[in-house]
Amino acid sequence: MTLRNWLLLFYCILFPAAVLLAQVPRMPPVKSPEVTEGGLIFRLRAPNAKEVILDIEGISRETMTKDEQGVWSFTKKLEPDVYDYAFVVDGLRIPDPANPVAKPCYQCNGQSLAHMPGPASLSWEIKDVPRGLINHHVYRSAVMGEDRDYYVYLPPNYDPKRKEPYPVFFLLHGATGTALSWIVNAQANIILDNLIAEGKAKPMIMVNTLGYGGNEKYTAEVLQEIIPQLEKTYNAAKDRTQRAIVGLSMGGGTAFYTGLNNLDHFAYVGGFSSAVGFGGGPRPATTASPEEQTKAMMESFAKSYPKLDESANKQLKLLWISCGADDFLLQNNKNFKDYLTSKNVKFKEVNTPGGHTFMVWRRNLTDIAPLLFR
Repeated sequence: MTLRNWLLLFYCILFPAAVLLAQVPRMPPVKSPEVTEGGLIFRLRAPNAKEVILDIEGISRETMTKDEQGVWSFTKKLEPDVYDYAFVVDGLRIPDPANPVAKPCYQCNGQSLAHMPGPASLSWEIKDVPRGLINHHVYRSAVMGEDRDYYVYLPPNYDPKRKEPYPVFFLLHGATGTALSWIVNAQANIILDNLIAEGKAKPMIMVNTLGYGGNEKYTAEVLQEIIPQLEKTYNAAKDRTQRAIVGLSMGGGTAFYTGLNNLDHFAYVGGFSSAVGFGGGPRPATTASPEEQTKAMMESFAKSYPKLDESANKQLKLLWISCGADDFLLQNNKNFKDYLTSKNVKFKEVNTPGGHTFMVWRRNLTDIAPLLFR
């Protein structure tokens, strides 16, 4: 076939398709979420859907309504904060396709993040202050036998040659989270920027690691691999009194395990809504009585912290335990505090409203950061 015939054939195929596309009306883009005086408007174009539910984690589930263009919408009055949400379309849970800000999530259905702006007094609101940097590290972990990653926040005006090394703050995510969760979900870097600018927190290096692999392996990974890498790459303090480890949920349990069993490396240890009482032995059956469950949990604590006693008080500068009043892990944390009390270990107890959400943990971070490295 000649070149002319090829071009003619191509034109005959392309032209009808172009005409057809030109005849299809272009729908205006959907804006979601949209900030208004009445709250946040959530929208989803799904003309063939029979039902769409707006699921705002920790807040409510709302039935959306559909207009003539097949766009479902719902306006929700919300307090200033950052919210995790998703759409449930005829039973299928999906993130918001119109929203580029997605919640980092490991092996779970996707969620999006919605920001309801608030006053500058809120620690996570972006203000006109100096900003720190975030570096991403990927390396091959011999301990875990796989590629791992972590993020490093460097405070504003970080000086690699500063005479006084920077304190190091390990901040761990929870189950289904990733090493990026604290930065995206909680705006941890923004919170630290603001607190440092206000003189409420000391300039510090924050490290957000990947938390999976089990408490024992994670501890070995941090002590044998990540800390040496940090000290080689950054102007990071090597003194235990300048090192903290804190986590939420699963990461809270891991932070307690790693920190309290290695007080020669950490002087500040804390947990938010921590998943404590699950390690060190078999979990009690769901049919067990509350007394049996408490007994099993106490035995778990004894196995997880075999050397922990009142001598820890001389090494710990802060042991922080907080949990929301409506959190499903509230009883676990109460039992953990009872265990520490039985060992004469002192701790700072923080009671807050709320459930198992970043709305609680964002405030926990705001409150604990000024207490570190003092």
